[in-house]
Amino acid sequence: MTARERVKQLIKAWPKVYPNAHCELDFRNPLELLVATILSAQCTDKRVNMVTPALFKKYRTAKDYADAPQAEFENAIKSTGFYRNKTKSIRAAMRAIAEEHGGKVPDTMEELCALPGVGRKTANVVLGNAFHKNEGIVVDTHVIRLSQRLGLTKHKDAEKIERDLMKLVPREYWTNWSHWLIWHGRRRCYARKPDCSNCEVFRLCPSGKVFLQTGEARSA
Repeated sequence: MTARERVKQLIKAWPKVYPNAHCELDFRNPLELLVATILSAQCTDKRVNMVTPALFKKYRTAKDYADAPQAEFENAIKSTGFYRNKTKSIRAAMRAIAEEHGGKVPDTMEELCALPGVGRKTANVVLGNAFHKNEGIVVDTHVIRLSQRLGLTKHKDAEKIERDLMKLVPREYWTNWSHWLIWHGRRRCYARKPDCSNCEVFRLCPSGKVFLQTGEARSA
């Protein structure tokens, strides 16, 4: 089975396995999603979702974030880790949004990536989930791991993996594709001990039999 054929089969299978797959960061608008995504670097979505309710209640606009005292904001997001850098990134990005975009989060890849502290991965999250635009594929640690295990790429670099996936996955599925792989990575295809014996797409995975044979997969 070629990688392209495997992707076609997976697109049929994923919606049955994860019919409600979605971004697991809580947000109500593009501004909140941008903040949550920046906070999610090197941090779990669960932890971010514990921090953001109070944050979103206190800071409503881009200017609110830009004007927030550094120390005060650091303290509010401390539990997400790397809080000093995250505070600088969020405040700088929000200042640019307030001053250059009329307080509204821009909805193009070019404009988002021009914001301080915002890279392609963050831009993809915001575009796909807040604006419903398939401009690229979010490539996080789960997507990297599963793309390699499913034989869809040989690369380790996120941008190269994204390019490989964009060639294989039809554009209308780009946002959902990352949701499906992230959900499967969190619920079944673990980094150290993938649960291959219970995997819903085992027959489509070239790595599954190898894991089972070497005893890497945990038992049911």
